[in-house]
Amino acid sequence: MTKYEPETIRVREARIACDGSGEIPAALGHPKVWLQIDEKGYVDCGYCDRRFVLIGGPADNGKG
Repeated sequence: MTKYEPETIRVREARIACDGSGEIPAALGHPKVWLQIDEKGYVDCGYCDRRFVLIGGPADNGKG
């Protein structure tokens, strides 16, 4: 069985918005939510499981 890896998006700001869009139209995503990256250096969206990693933060491995 393959381990699930969430979609990872590297961001420059600690406060970000997610609406589940990207490659799909926003209307097919989820309600817009505001997320705050904490001392771990990342935050996961509770709707779509995307992981937002702060560039230069403790969770940033330079990929993505």
